[in-house]
Amino acid sequence: MKLAHIADPHLGIRQYHRQTPSGINQREADIAHAFRAAVDGVIEARPDAVVVAGDLFHSVRPTNAAIVFAFRQFQRLREALPGAPVVLIAGNHDTPRSTETGSILRLFEELGIDVASEEPRRFVYPALDLSVLAVPHQALMSGTRPVLRPEGDERRRVLLLHGEIEGVFPFDRSGAEYGGAVLGLEELAPTEWSYVALGHYHVQHRVAPRVWYAGSLEYVSPNLWGELVDEADHGSRGKGWLLADVDRGTAQRRTVPLAREILDLEPIEADGLQAETIDALIAARVGAVPGGVADKVVRLLVHNIPRHVARELNHAAVRALKAVALHFQLDLRRPEIHRTVGTGAPGRRQTLPELVRSYLERRPLPAELDRDAFVRLGEALVDSVERDFVG
Repeated sequence: MKLAHIADPHLGIRQYHRQTPSGINQREADIAHAFRAAVDGVIEARPDAVVVAGDLFHSVRPTNAAIVFAFRQFQRLREALPGAPVVLIAGNHDTPRSTETGSILRLFEELGIDVASEEPRRFVYPALDLSVLAVPHQALMSGTRPVLRPEGDERRRVLLLHGEIEGVFPFDRSGAEYGGAVLGLEELAPTEWSYVALGHYHVQHRVAPRVWYAGSLEYVSPNLWGELVDEADHGSRGKGWLLADVDRGTAQRRTVPLAREILDLEPIEADGLQAETIDALIAARVGAVPGGVADKVVRLLVHNIPRHVARELNHAAVRALKAVALHFQLDLRRPEIHRTVGTGAPGRRQTLPELVRSYLERRPLPAELDRDAFVRLGEALVDSVERDFVG
């Protein structure tokens, strides 16, 4: 039996400032393109069942355009595969903070899609001798977690879950999502399931035999560059979904073409260099990109550049790069300053983003606010201001 495993579309996400001719945020359009391509691939593969492992939308209240787009894509899927069950769970991004808010995901039940938005639900499909235990984010965040064990006598038993498996995410969380429910692998009872379909981690990765993260369909993590590092570590560069053989416990990677390249250029070590030399190195790094940086998302790290040297860089040239690329981030890192505090040992002075993070992590917040999202927003704003100041 073939199962299509999709995760983390994040429809409706908006990044950077460029818009399409029709007035849609360009990255929002890119992410929609990826979901449409994934649906095309699933229809072509003609699986027996389809699961979507959370974070269909990037926010609890997606735009009308994102909702209509998702509805049309699921409608295409149902019309093309009328006999294949489709199961959708809510992730942390599309789970309301308040139970009174309600979930937009219930809308898709009108298309015959089975949805688990708050409580775990067990769906049985006798024609396939299949059961799916669908466990949304909210069910894992409640006081008493559900028992993640198969029930019934179906030959094929699938666990669909959105959460963070301990030991999988990178230690520094460089490319990882925040806000997920943390579980130990043993909680999943992996040997008891025919297949475990996971969402939340954006890098495609086999956790254990028959246990997979499908990864996201596009680069939608808070830190795209850390996500590239994670992909390299796992040997899974690229985006897509999985076509699983539930009986054999195997999964095939099905790629989704990216709308544009995401590039992290070779860093520059600026220690002891003058501004003119650094300008030349920046031009060389950019010039080495095949086809140039037009319409691409690009970062260039410059390490150990003092503030006064950063001010002397050719900022007109940097602005020109920002105008042609979809996003060009010249990430200027000042030298770390070590100093002796009182009579203790030398210590590193905290950077401004670190200070902001430390403050926001302790600041009292209203109960309905997501602290992780609040901290990420604060860090992103400070980082943006610093880059604009020096660039």
